[in-house]
Amino acid sequence: MARSAGQKLKLLYIIRLLTENTDENHPVSTADIIAYLESNGIRSERKSIYDDIEKLCDFGYDIIQVHSRLGGGYYLAGRDFELAELKLLVDAVQSSRFITTRKSRSLIKKLERMAGKYDAGKLQRQVYVAGRIKTENESIYYNIDTIHRAIQENKRIEFQYLEWNLKKELAPRVGGRKKVSPWALIWREENYYLAAFDSVDGIMKHYRVDKMGQVKVAKEAREGLNQFSGTDPAAYANQIFGMFGGTEETVTLQFPNRLAGVVLDRFGREADIRPMTDRVFRVRVKVSVSGQFFGWLAGIGREAVIVGPAEVKERYAGWLGDIVNTMRLTDGLPGNSHEPPEDTF
Repeated sequence: MARSAGQKLKLLYIIRLLTENTDENHPVSTADIIAYLESNGIRSERKSIYDDIEKLCDFGYDIIQVHSRLGGGYYLAGRDFELAELKLLVDAVQSSRFITTRKSRSLIKKLERMAGKYDAGKLQRQVYVAGRIKTENESIYYNIDTIHRAIQENKRIEFQYLEWNLKKELAPRVGGRKKVSPWALIWREENYYLAAFDSVDGIMKHYRVDKMGQVKVAKEAREGLNQFSGTDPAAYANQIFGMFGGTEETVTLQFPNRLAGVVLDRFGREADIRPMTDRVFRVRVKVSVSGQFFGWLAGIGREAVIVGPAEVKERYAGWLGDIVNTMRLTDGLPGNSHEPPEDTF
């Protein structure tokens, strides 16, 4: 390395050394810094190191000098992320289903470098989540970036929708070529979903981003502004059960008081909860009435009651009746008259 080029890189090498190899318990001495620079082809003297450290401090780096009988040295005190924050990010990466195992490892290694080598081992954590299955779609990073770009440029997107086959492989779905208008990315129930307007059917649909392949920005401008404008994305996500579409209804539900937390977790703290007696309360919420909504109610049991409207009560009773009738079948494959639309799988 030429001497002039090396001198221009000198400060960068020093801050890299301090970032990756120091903390309050592991300072590096001036001699260590000189040796490190020498190993990278940069000659330096003790006096110039003092000046370099001062320049880095003037620029904004929080570099602390330690005085000790054993020699002391320097360490980088202020970092962009505290160790506790990095641990939280590592846990989030490891537990996210939509990030592949390989991408998770790559992200965690980058986070470890931000912690420095002495704290990096503390980030090598294993988060266990029951039934956790990582996606195998390596292109999801780039798909999300492409979707954001299409939204910013007010364009539609094209993609191939995928599905799992019996060989446990993600394969193109028959008839799965799509061109839709993207409006929002929604994190729901451990998956990323795209809320998009389908101009052919004239409705909003939802797609699992990890099941989208070959995502491209199309030339056509987006449609569906009227269908999505004025929508609160958080409230919108709450009313879509399992991200499966259905007819939107304002429904009144009744629960025992002890299930208030369940309702607030589901519909948010702005839900219109009204005490009815000292034992039960009612809530009026907008939901997409679908098999997934009925399944959520059935999971709570007989204590979850649909008060109205009557048509939704009848649909729920019919849905439950279909399940009972299917269970009574003794031959043939059980059917299901309430399957969700294929685009929501």
